[in-house]
Amino acid sequence: MTARSNRQKSDQDPATWMPAPQVHCRYIGEWAATEHRWGLAVDQAEREALLTYAAGCPDANLVFERAG
Repeated sequence: MTARSNRQKSDQDPATWMPAPQVHCRYIGEWAATEHRWGLAVDQAEREALLTYAAGCPDANLVFERAG
């Protein structure tokens, strides 16, 4: 990401902000890996956005597990 796009993103998740289309697949993969690594919660809007974008990525395999 460029400094400019990082400023535009601010603290938004994929439900409200995405980078340029040519990097969507890489971005959602890194986003999901970071959420998993840190044990962060994914809300419904974020989950739906990630799954929607992943559908356009031929090598994407996103799985959401419920805790507890």
